[in-house]
Amino acid sequence: MTLRLGVIGTGAIGQEHIRRCSKVLQGAKVVAVSDINVDGARAALKRLGLEAEVYADGHDVVTSGEVDAVLVTSWDPTHEEFTLAAIAAGKPVFCEKPLAMSAEGCRRIVDAEIKFGKRLVQVGFMRPYDAGYVALKKVITDGEIGQPLMLHCAHRNPTVPENYTTDMAITNTLIHELDVLRWLTEDDYRSVQVVFPRTTAKSHARLKDPQIVLFETQKGIRIDVEIFVNCAYGYDIQCEVVGEEGIAKLPEPQAVLMRKEAKLSEAILTDWKDRFIDAYDVELQAFINDATAGQLKGPSAWDGYAASVAADACIKAQNSGAIEPISLPTRPAFYAK
Repeated sequence: MTLRLGVIGTGAIGQEHIRRCSKVLQGAKVVAVSDINVDGARAALKRLGLEAEVYADGHDVVTSGEVDAVLVTSWDPTHEEFTLAAIAAGKPVFCEKPLAMSAEGCRRIVDAEIKFGKRLVQVGFMRPYDAGYVALKKVITDGEIGQPLMLHCAHRNPTVPENYTTDMAITNTLIHELDVLRWLTEDDYRSVQVVFPRTTAKSHARLKDPQIVLFETQKGIRIDVEIFVNCAYGYDIQCEVVGEEGIAKLPEPQAVLMRKEAKLSEAILTDWKDRFIDAYDVELQAFINDATAGQLKGPSAWDGYAASVAADACIKAQNSGAIEPISLPTRPAFYAK
């Protein structure tokens, strides 16, 4: 069986997903796309050498009888609308982060999915599919370092555009850690504080950069995450878990060690798409396989909601400077692991 996919949004990430689903992965075919820029969507398909029905309205993709499952890669504020539409149509939907623009929006999706009675939503958190994070998770779950006590993490980008603001360090950047650290520790957050070191001269008036986000989990694990989105030197993701009996660190991406011009050096990636390209492939292949089998297993609408609740508290902590509580309701039995 070939899963017929409809893709809503043909920007950069939409085009990447269309490419991988059509030319890299197995078991799926992109049969319909939509974008507010219809000519741009047609041009994207032409560049990729593909043919598909092109719509101006994403709802037409959702309701098309030719579409079995939907990928939502459109402008962030439209994610909730199209995800809810896919649930109403009874179609599996892969929604890139954020699931919605607020925790309330995510909760509406959770409630709609529970009312439908079947998991239909997967959120585009790709890090649990990254080989390095999978290996780190195994060390923890196998008890090789004892119980985790502390995590030291960093999320660094070489640069960001002028429209990137202080709150986006949470909603666009930290959001990945908010999900993957819950997954790593199998724990939820209790509180958060955000502190601001000296601001880099490479930032601008609307962005405080870097930031340090300090969490305590329900089990008492302490987590610090450095967010530095104008670090200049490259795209760098770090995660170190300090356990009772040892320390485990996220492996570096594979790179050739060079001896040249009296220097010993190792290349650092500069593009997030390169760092997690394999994880995206594994993530989308899993969605295709699970949607075809009729049972989604990846990051759920509840995971999207939990990340959004934590993100809201982080933004509040940015503004208050205080330790802010993170209050997540009990996970519904519908989402039991």
